[in-house]
Amino acid sequence: MNQFELSAESLGLTAEDLNQRTWRAVLAEFIATMLFVFIGAGAVAVISGALPLPAAAGGTPVSADKAASLVAIALAHGLAIAVLVAATARISGGHINPAVTFAAVITGRMKAGPGVLYIAAQLAGAVVGALLLDLVLVSSVEGNLGAHALNNNALTSDLAGVLVEIILTFVLVFTVFAVAMDPRGPANLAPIAIGLAVLIDHFVGVPLTGASMNPARSFGPALVSNSWDDHWVYWIGPLTGGALAGLLYHFVYLKPAEEETATA
Repeated sequence: MNQFELSAESLGLTAEDLNQRTWRAVLAEFIATMLFVFIGAGAVAVISGALPLPAAAGGTPVSADKAASLVAIALAHGLAIAVLVAATARISGGHINPAVTFAAVITGRMKAGPGVLYIAAQLAGAVVGALLLDLVLVSSVEGNLGAHALNNNALTSDLAGVLVEIILTFVLVFTVFAVAMDPRGPANLAPIAIGLAVLIDHFVGVPLTGASMNPARSFGPALVSNSWDDHWVYWIGPLTGGALAGLLYHFVYLKPAEEETATA
């Protein structure tokens, strides 16, 4: 084997890597992402259908109805992710997001094989969650099932939307690494901190990009409702933001701490 070849062991493709525990974790990621999309996208669909959330425009006063819708959507996503991370943290690590899994893989916190299975389960769970939402909602309410799209009245360009998603996802993944992947972090408080990161990101992100931070959350409703406007933004932005946050935390905070511990 030369230096350019990757072994099955390094990729996480051995029987030891893909064992029963791994498959239980993959199932947990599927279930958690399905529920997250059903609740999060469901909140957007129901609130927007019953109480339309108008597009933001510079200088336009925020109505009470719009503010209430924004708070409700932010709370639905933030509280849902907090509950689901708490429920699955001991089983799968509670990723529930391809951007988190991608960051874990490129920083060596997770092998590529299980990482691919996690992402596949997250995407499949998101599709099933959107299908269940489509099944229970009447057409006059379901709209595009909470699929994300850029608000071109508030953004200067599509690239601005990518930048927004990079920043929002950076906040989320940096928080995940700090409280869940760093052994020194407050693991018992991780679900609360991660849920709050999602919640506060929604306050600024919903009027601009919809505040995805999660390619699976965007993919499920987009596929089921056939709403692909600006969909590439919700892959490039979150994966880039997650990668930057993960690499920064790994090399600046985690690795030096591990080296100091090993030396001691």
